[in-house]
Amino acid sequence: MSRPALWSVLVAVLLTLAVGAGAFAMLRTINNPGEPTPTAGPEETVTEGASISGRPDCPASGAGGVDLDCLGGAGSDAAPTGITVVNVWAWWCGPCRDELPFFDELAAAHPEYTVVGVHADRNPGNGAALLAELGISLPSYQDLDNRFAGTLGLPGVIPLTVVFDGEEQIALFPRTFASLAELQDAVAGAVASR
Repeated sequence: MSRPALWSVLVAVLLTLAVGAGAFAMLRTINNPGEPTPTAGPEETVTEGASISGRPDCPASGAGGVDLDCLGGAGSDAAPTGITVVNVWAWWCGPCRDELPFFDELAAAHPEYTVVGVHADRNPGNGAALLAELGISLPSYQDLDNRFAGTLGLPGVIPLTVVFDGEEQIALFPRTFASLAELQDAVAGAVASR
């Protein structure tokens, strides 16, 4: 084989390996969104030792019939009755950061609803730190192993909002809410259609 042909084959093999490694890294990131990427910015620094104490108690030992631990607070044995609005979020999710305050406001404006979060990540310290940073008093559950979405057959996207009547799922919103009014309208529409 001539020298130019050998170089061409070598370059082709190296390019194929580089593309394969890049595809593998992208697929790993997509399939494991709860793991922070090595290039996480300073606002996404992993704080595994962060304190999760001082968080509010959760209204039950889970949401939608799925048993989950409370993120920093205690959980009661009584399952909520009536309408429960669940926001699935993670500390590293920018859209989640933007909409979490609307869920806090929804809980304050509508005491007839039980409004809770589900932190879908393996790092409860970072979840509690984000809630503290944003001044969010919304009780949240900690979902270390994707039990909530997996048990209920929910899509693997966040943010995700699920509305329950007791333990019956009556609405699913796999999107980000841009305002409290938009969130209130969506929940009211779900309640009205049951």
